[in-house]
Amino acid sequence: MFDQSDDLIALAHSQDVQSRERLLMGLVVLCEQKSDEPERNQQTKALIDQVFMILARQAETEVRRKLAEHIAPAVWAPPNLIAMLALDEIEIARPVIAASPLLADTDLIRLIVEATLEHQIEVARRPRISAAVVDALLEQNEAPALLALVGNETAQIGAQGMERLVEASRRMPALRAPLTRHPKMSGLLGARLYTWVGEALRAALAERFELDEAALSSAIDTAVMDARVGIALKATEPPHEQQSMETSLVEKLDAAGQLKPGFLLRTLREHKFGLFLAALARLAGLETSEVRRGLNSNQPELLALACIAAHVDRGAFMAVLSAVRDLNGGRPDGGPTADARAAQAFANTTPASAAGEFRAALQLL
Repeated sequence: MFDQSDDLIALAHSQDVQSRERLLMGLVVLCEQKSDEPERNQQTKALIDQVFMILARQAETEVRRKLAEHIAPAVWAPPNLIAMLALDEIEIARPVIAASPLLADTDLIRLIVEATLEHQIEVARRPRISAAVVDALLEQNEAPALLALVGNETAQIGAQGMERLVEASRRMPALRAPLTRHPKMSGLLGARLYTWVGEALRAALAERFELDEAALSSAIDTAVMDARVGIALKATEPPHEQQSMETSLVEKLDAAGQLKPGFLLRTLREHKFGLFLAALARLAGLETSEVRRGLNSNQPELLALACIAAHVDRGAFMAVLSAVRDLNGGRPDGGPTADARAAQAFANTTPASAAGEFRAALQLL
């Protein structure tokens, strides 16, 4: 029934839902057949890939959903089709994200960074996600995705990741109960969590980790007093550790091919200035300390040169400059003509020379 290539292509282009469903079932059977001739197998694979892509692009939502369910666990599925379905509507993407062996860390990180919150949640639930994927989820810091991550006991969450999750539970109460039960919780983190959970969870933590409840009472009293006078609880991560995590995430995104100029605008919109500095430095071929020094100067031309080196579009520069000033105490300033000078840099400088010009200008400060 499915021996002829022309028949397959014709059915793939058909608008008849029943024909497409028949084609889908027939393709699954064809994919599972093997030949002793390598050339025939290769031809069959090319044909299947072509038909699947036609089918998926044109098919109605329900057909794409059924297709996703059938091929999600398949090792023979066309990788481009898997990637396309993973970015589709969440009901279609869900089985692919959960089960496809063809989704690499780079694909999962792309979903986390570029797709919807629902896609993030499904990635967080995926069995045995790597430390790199966990780090990307932690950096997005979305409560529903973190809750899914805490519930995924097969995820490769390291000690630092668990610490960040415990700290996140200060403002995300839903994380507290699953963290109390998590197999990777340590006694030290349990003691920290103890100071801001309710009585029932305190009892569970004290029993699990044999905590001295009397010794912890003074810490709880201090936290209550701080809350009463409106003093924010001090973050436990020193600044250099935060910078290290930002640099690590940027390096992983870059290695995965996901670090693009558009990421810079996203970090600014989300008020993640440290992550913006690290990403701009990486894209421009500069050191983060150099970029920070330039942005703290009175020369917005330096920001322009860094953006040129990072291949930021000229049309986006003024939005970047305005957002940087909002997050950096009004710097870089430079007077009434500064913005015009900065914009002019785009007309006089190429991306290849911008980093060198940036460093030369920095030396004159």
